Amino acid sequence: MQRSTGEISEWLVPLAFVATTAWLVWHLPAFLLDWIPYTSDSLRGQVEAIYLRSDVTPNLPGIFGGHIDIVDLSALILTPIIGFIGARGVRPSGMELPGASTLDRAALFIGRVTMMMIAVMTLVMLYEVFMRYIMEKPTEWANEMTLWFASFTFLLSGFYAMQQRSHIRIFLLYDLVPRWLQRVFDSVSTLLIVLFAFFLVYGSYKQVFVNKLYKWELYGSAFNPPIPATLQPMVLIVITLVALQAVLNLFQDWNKMPEVHTDEPDQEEIDAMKRAVGQD
Repeated sequence: MQRSTGEISEWLVPLAFVATTAWLVWHLPAFLLDWIPYTSDSLRGQVEAIYLRSDVTPNLPGIFGGHIDIVDLSALILTPIIGFIGARGVRPSGMELPGASTLDRAALFIGRVTMMMIAVMTLVMLYEVFMRYIMEKPTEWANEMTLWFASFTFLLSGFYAMQQRSHIRIFLLYDLVPRWLQRVFDSVSTLLIVLFAFFLVYGSYKQVFVNKLYKWELYGSAFNPPIPATLQPMVLIVITLVALQAVLNLFQDWNKMPEVHTDEPDQEEIDAMKRAVGQD
């Protein structure tokens, strides 16, 4: 893949992905009500009441008489399209590991998405400071919105960190053993990650998707966003992606030459830093 050139598309595509995904998340009850049958009328009525209070476009008619309107459907169609364009066109910077697979490109694009989410959080906090201390009219939603975005950023960054091999590792014993034993260590650690992901998803799937997402559990504050209903399923989705990326990393690094890790940057790291600042 080509190296980053700082083109405006590298900002606009992730930002557009954040916008369409945020719309989908906020209006997810419309899809639940129209596509997933509720066995309890009281539960359906509860979710429907929540949706009607939070619907951003209440005046738009639902498609085929349901709750999903044209904006919801457009966001649903555009989100995977924008994600595909972003993953195909992402350009790693000088200090990033590019990767060659579709999952690698997806992780790189998710890294760009988290950057945009941090920018959005910053704007929200600045707006809250202005409204609270200048206009003396604090908002009810800024704190929870920032918390919500920060949680998604934290989770998605784990997927990006796994692709970049930038997670915390202890090399004291690893560097002392021959390469074949290092491969054994890598295989064991990958197996443990996969087992952890499997049992986490297997053990909490019902609790998360039935008791949280299906019931659209809210946060309980004045703004009352659906943080439990969205973040807990996201934990399972991200840990699955992390496990898949760990397996991919194992295969990609299998024939990699032995590395010696020190506190001093090696020549490859120095060259990467030079490329990052535009020096040859």
